[in-house]
Amino acid sequence: MRLPPQRPLPGPGSHPAGRPQWPVLLALLALLAPTTGAAPATTAPATAAAPAAARAAAAPPVVVHARLESIIQPVAAQFLRGVLARADAAGAAVVVVELDTPGGLGTSMHEMTKDILAARTPVVVYVAPSGAQAASAGFFLLLAADVAAMAPGTRTGAAHPVGPNGESLTGIIGQKVEQDAAAAIRSLAARNGRDVKVAEQAVMTSRSFSAEEAVAAHLADLVAPSLPELLRAIDGRRVRTAGAPARPGVVLHTAGAVTTEMEMTAAQRLLSALAHPELAYMLLMLGGVGLFFEITHPGTLMPGVFGAIALLLAFFGLSLLAVNYAGAALILLGVGLFVAELKAGGHGVLALSGAVSLIIGSLLLFSSPEPELRVSLEWITAVTLLTLAAVCTLLAAAWRARRRPVRTGAEGLLHERGVARSELRPQGKVFVHGELWDATAEQPVAAGDAVEVIEVREMTLAVRSLRGGEA
Repeated sequence: MRLPPQRPLPGPGSHPAGRPQWPVLLALLALLAPTTGAAPATTAPATAAAPAAARAAAAPPVVVHARLESIIQPVAAQFLRGVLARADAAGAAVVVVELDTPGGLGTSMHEMTKDILAARTPVVVYVAPSGAQAASAGFFLLLAADVAAMAPGTRTGAAHPVGPNGESLTGIIGQKVEQDAAAAIRSLAARNGRDVKVAEQAVMTSRSFSAEEAVAAHLADLVAPSLPELLRAIDGRRVRTAGAPARPGVVLHTAGAVTTEMEMTAAQRLLSALAHPELAYMLLMLGGVGLFFEITHPGTLMPGVFGAIALLLAFFGLSLLAVNYAGAALILLGVGLFVAELKAGGHGVLALSGAVSLIIGSLLLFSSPEPELRVSLEWITAVTLLTLAAVCTLLAAAWRARRRPVRTGAEGLLHERGVARSELRPQGKVFVHGELWDATAEQPVAAGDAVEVIEVREMTLAVRSLRGGEA
C-alpha cells in the first residue's frame, strides 16, 4: 500500500512570537486518548456508514426486463445493446430478455451474442409467451445466455444457415458458412455447459425442439410459465462471471426483485416494424400506386410525395429481409406497364400484362424458408386486388376523360356561343367564353346578334349568326 508523503513537523522557532503551539497540544491529546478511554476519531465515519450499508443490504434486487418480438436485424441489436448497457450501469441483478423471433440476419445475430457474452450483468433469455419461438438466429441468442428458459408451448432450433435470398448454400462457400455456424454454436453451448452435439444438430440438420425437449436435451435450463415463476426458479442459481467463464461465477438473487421494464423507443418500434415482410410489401405497393397517380395526374403533388416516402420506407424494410430482386423487378415492371397502358392506350393488353407481372413478382419477392419471413398468399391476394382496383379506377377515369369534348385551347372554342359586340362586315368584335375576340363572318352580322364559333384561325374566330337564338 502506497502512503501519501509525510509533511515535516514545524520546528520550535517556526511559530510567531506569542502564538500558542496548538498542533503540539493536539498531538499530545491524540496520544493520550486511548489511555483515557476516549473514542478514536475514526469511529464516527464507520458509525455513520453503518445505516447506509444496512439500507443498501435491505434494498431489493433489480431485474431489467425487455421484450424482443421482432426479426433479428440491426434495430433489434441496437435495442439489446442499450438494455445491457443500462443494466450494467444500474448494477442490476439480472437481465431477462423475453424473446420471440423467427430468425433474421446473421450479422446482427453475431453482434447480439457478443454483447450478451460481454455483459457484466447475468443475462437470461426467456422464450415466451406460449406459442413463441427462438428459431434460426434466435437459437444462438438462447444458447449464448447465462440462463436459457422457455415457456410451455414454445420452440427453438432450426438454425441451419441460408443465403441472403433464403436459398441453400452449396459448394465451398456453403461448407464454410455451415462449419462456421456449427463452430459458433458449439462454442456457445460449451461455454454455458450445454450439450454440444445436440446443439450442433440444430445447425447441421435444422433440428427443432419443443420447450420440454430442449430441457431434456440440456439445451435449455428450465421451463417457466411466467416471469415471476422464472425469477423464483433461478433464485440462488450460480452463473458464470463475465469475462471469466472458468470461475465459479456469481449467485443470482431474484426472489422479491423489483422488475424494471425497458421498451423500444418510438423510432425503434417504427424501424423494427418496417422489417416485417407484409408491411414492407404493402408500402412498396402503395408507393408504386402513389407514383403512378402522380405520373398520370401531374401537379397533384400529394400522391407523389406520399408514394416517394412509402417507397423509401419499403426499401429500408426490404434491406433487412431476404428479398428476391427478380420479384422486385417484376413488381416495378407491372407498375411501368400500367403507366404505358394509360399513355399508349393499349386497349387493356398492357394493363393485363402489368397485373400478371405484379402477381408473379409478389409471389417471388420474399424467398426465405421461414414462413414468418415471407408474405402470405392471402396478403398478396388482398394487396394485389386493392392495387388493381385503384389502377383500374384511374384507367377508367382517364378513358372517360379522353371521350369528353375538349374544353381548353383552340378546340375548346369550337361551337361556343357568344354575342357580336360590333357589326361584322365581315370583320368585327365578338364576346365569347368571357373574352373579347377578333372575328370574321361570311354573312353580315349585326351588333348584338348571337353568334357561334365554327373555326379558329390563329387568334381570329370564324363565326356565323344565330338570328333569334340565345347566346
